[in-house]
Amino acid sequence: MTGMSRAQLSIIALLLAAAPAAAQGPAGFNYDVKTMNFDLWCQETAHLPAERCDKRTAADEADFEAYRASIERYEIPYLQQKRDEARIDRDILHNDPVDNPIKNNPAQQRQDPNQPPLKSPP
Repeated sequence: MTGMSRAQLSIIALLLAAAPAAAQGPAGFNYDVKTMNFDLWCQETAHLPAERCDKRTAADEADFEAYRASIERYEIPYLQQKRDEARIDRDILHNDPVDNPIKNNPAQQRQDPNQPPLKSPP
């Protein structure tokens, strides 16, 4: 990712976990896109005092909207990459039909192919 520090990536992860919303991606998959919260951004990202965040000035709103727009450009590609990695993990790394047939483990018989495989009980 060009120009993004580790702290910014951790903030993105925090914001992705803030509040749920559904989004439809270009390939027809539903991605668990999270909405951003002004108050969380104000105190955690911008490090502004609570009193100023409560005032919610026009300048702070504009800064928040600019920040949100910059983050949203990366969100769907990031979620697509996670989905693809889970698919590779499921299909290539853990899907060995010879050594571990799915009929022997009902826990792995899942309806959603976009989810990673469940771990087998010991």
